[in-house]
Amino acid sequence: MSINSPEQFEKLRACGMIVGKALRAMAAEVRAGMTTAELCGIGSRVLAEHGARSSPPMIYGFPGDVCISVNDEVVHGIPGDRVIQPGDLVKLDLTAEKDGYHTDSAVSIEAPSAKPNTRARDLAHCAKRAFRQALTAARAGNLTKDIGRAVEREVRRRGFNIVRELGGHGIGRTIHEPPSVPNYADFSARHELAEGLVITIEPIIAAGTGNVSLGKDGWTYRTTDGSLSAHYEHTIVITRGEPILLTAA
Repeated sequence: MSINSPEQFEKLRACGMIVGKALRAMAAEVRAGMTTAELCGIGSRVLAEHGARSSPPMIYGFPGDVCISVNDEVVHGIPGDRVIQPGDLVKLDLTAEKDGYHTDSAVSIEAPSAKPNTRARDLAHCAKRAFRQALTAARAGNLTKDIGRAVEREVRRRGFNIVRELGGHGIGRTIHEPPSVPNYADFSARHELAEGLVITIEPIIAAGTGNVSLGKDGWTYRTTDGSLSAHYEHTIVITRGEPILLTAA
């Protein structure tokens, strides 16, 4: 969507603050021995306390309030009885709705362990750095492919690969709206970024080839080579200068 009133902006910002608060609460509790369902419950409680609802169950019938993907699981992991192990790379992806507006954010967190998983940590840091690089291209007048080019440049520079099938998107009145926002230099992605446009930027990367497949549950994507993956995302508003981060507060 494109914001065309101060009221719309304030409602999106309010939703974004709730998503950010829920993600921080979950990220702070990631530890070995807990289940992904227990971790999801933390996010669910924060949403309920602030009068927000998880978007994926409402719109797509997803069986959980938070997508929680571990290690080679890339996105859309279903929270359940899986027990987190020391050094696991846990991706928390939360989209919520309040007052008719949706915002979306994701982080990758390494579960504490006696021997840190440096590969997981490097991959998670790369996804976050790629997002920061993409912000420099997220300006009114640029194209969506410019965002993808910035993400891909950083990821390749660090020796990792893009998961090309997955990327960012417009958001606001529902979860997925035009335009698609690639994580690589897709020269067909020529949508011009206009002031007030609300999108997500979300580098989704892998330590291996970046090829993925859909699991038997019909939701969870995994790397085909079993390699680690990482995901980092915020909802932003395009301006003529630095974009506004709605979910980072």
